[in-house]
Amino acid sequence: MAEVINVKKIYDELIGLKKEIIFIKRHMFDPDVIMTSEEARRFEQAMKEFKRGKTTSYENLKKELGL
Repeated sequence: MAEVINVKKIYDELIGLKKEIIFIKRHMFDPDVIMTSEEARRFEQAMKEFKRGKTTSYENLKKELGL
């Protein structure tokens, strides 16, 4: 009888751990999607340059570099 109780306890623990893992996976975030203040500043600067037409397309850059 003691063996059945231990298996039940182990099963319950595993179910609990599984639920915790599911919760963690749902609430994790990717740190690469969060910008630092420096990255945000550079992004805003780049967007302003893009809107003013002061950027070069990837295709034109390849041509300029001879690629």
